[in-house]
Amino acid sequence: MSRRRRRSSRRSTRARVRRILLAGLVVCSLLMTLGGWVAFRGWQARAHLLNAAGLARELSSQVVGGDVDRAQRTLAALQEQAGAARSATGDPGWWVAQHAPYAGDDLAAVRQIAVAVDDLARRAFPALLRIDLASLVPKKGSLDLTRLRAVSGEVSAADRVVRETGERLRTVPTGHLLGQVQDALTGLRTELDNLAGLTAAADQGARLLPPLLGADGPRRYLLVSQNPAELRSTGGMFGAYAVLNAEKGRIRMGQQDASSGLGLFDPPLRVDPQVRELWSDLPGRYPADVNLSPDFPTAAALYREMVRRRTGTTVDGVLAVDPVALSYLLGVIGPVAVPGRPTLSGGTVVRTLLSDSYRTLDKQAQDEYFGQAAAAVFTDFFTKSVDPRELLTVFSRSVDERRILFWSDHPEEQRVLADSRLAGTLPEKDTVPTVGVFLNDGSGAKLGYYLRFSANLTVGDCQSDGRRELRLRVTVHSTAPRSGLKASVTGLALSGDPYTARTLVSVYSPTGGAVLGGRLDGRDSAMSSGLDRRRQVTVATVEVKPGGTRTLDVSLLTGQTGAGAAELVLTPTVTPWTTRVATAPSCEQ
Repeated sequence: MSRRRRRSSRRSTRARVRRILLAGLVVCSLLMTLGGWVAFRGWQARAHLLNAAGLARELSSQVVGGDVDRAQRTLAALQEQAGAARSATGDPGWWVAQHAPYAGDDLAAVRQIAVAVDDLARRAFPALLRIDLASLVPKKGSLDLTRLRAVSGEVSAADRVVRETGERLRTVPTGHLLGQVQDALTGLRTELDNLAGLTAAADQGARLLPPLLGADGPRRYLLVSQNPAELRSTGGMFGAYAVLNAEKGRIRMGQQDASSGLGLFDPPLRVDPQVRELWSDLPGRYPADVNLSPDFPTAAALYREMVRRRTGTTVDGVLAVDPVALSYLLGVIGPVAVPGRPTLSGGTVVRTLLSDSYRTLDKQAQDEYFGQAAAAVFTDFFTKSVDPRELLTVFSRSVDERRILFWSDHPEEQRVLADSRLAGTLPEKDTVPTVGVFLNDGSGAKLGYYLRFSANLTVGDCQSDGRRELRLRVTVHSTAPRSGLKASVTGLALSGDPYTARTLVSVYSPTGGAVLGGRLDGRDSAMSSGLDRRRQVTVATVEVKPGGTRTLDVSLLTGQTGAGAAELVLTPTVTPWTTRVATAPSCEQ
């Protein structure tokens, strides 16, 4: 090659190198500019979202407190901050960065968070602020059904936005997100779940209360008092009942009686075969045993039929409450007088009904007292003037703790209620693996007042078949005295010792799951088993002496799910359970 050609080739090579370097610098510059722009917009979005979170907390407090004027101003500021966060994460640069490796998932999640907060601020909160909460509670013994129906559409629209937003956020993958982003997403999901519970309850109330309270014709219900001193799966033995008559939004109290007055049913009423396998014919034979199974609609339908057969009274549904729910109501409406009995107050009603009454009343009088107490509280509830926000908070708490349960004999109404805690059911299909722990007294006594319970659920290893191991520990502690209780408390003493409480602990697996086995105080123990609505069930007999503690450990499997979360559904007791759920990372699917 000639010297001239070699010089020409070197110049051409240097030119190509310069072009490549120049192109690389341009690309790097563009990437750095894009990265800087995304970082800047991310900083803006973070600031706006932090401001929005603070404003949302203020808004919630103001709505509950009834400060409508301040709430409107807070909502305007929230909408401004949420809209700015949505804008900061919605430009083309952010869209491109979302599809980049490593940081793309985090940027996509931040975008979803911004969109969710903005949707709530623009489409859900304004409708909720326009609703007069006073229209959802009775005044002077009646409820304004016309007003209630007028707000129903807005409540439904707000509930729909909250549910749709929650569903979108549940589809966002969390496995590879940065800790801060994952925490923000998890926190928002939790807040949305809480909000969804409230909006769903308000939506159901606005749609169902008019027909339930006689807008389209008279209705009649049984108000049942559950007695947790003698435990049953839904809360306590059905000790007494009263008839509620509803017409055009007005409630009147009718006849009252004790469940013991209904007597024994022989032959027994028909019981579902799976329930019979676990509890024989007891739920269809004795009114006190209709709720040995935790499915409240089943128990309510049985009890309704028992009342119909014995009294000729046909009702449209059953409403159950317990003394703890009454204590919450009394905290709002104030003390209530019961003719011929001690006045009931929020701080003393549980002790009065479940402890003091046993020292002064026989069994028949105790059951009648429970019915009279529930009727008196509800009469004052429908006639006294109370703060609607406080009252709705009390109802929300009672329903969340499964202390107020309702079943309608009208199928179209029951379908609306089916997925709410008010229905008192375990879901047919779990969205999150759910373990049920339900309690039935096996002593024939009223020692449940003295029992304390805890439940720890640990999410364990992933199995090769797509299932997940769960480990449950239930403790039962007795605070009962060693002497001095009346025979009406110690009852039949089926455990042999009048002061030893025998509790039948039923553990329900998640839907499609299994119970692998159980141990009592670290030792293998005989347990009965069966099926109930696609869930395996094991029943352990746990006897506890005064001052003693017993520990039940049960191993379970979920259905085919990789979820690292789990939930507990428990029998409501006199003293709330101590609970803990230890989650785990999701399994690779």
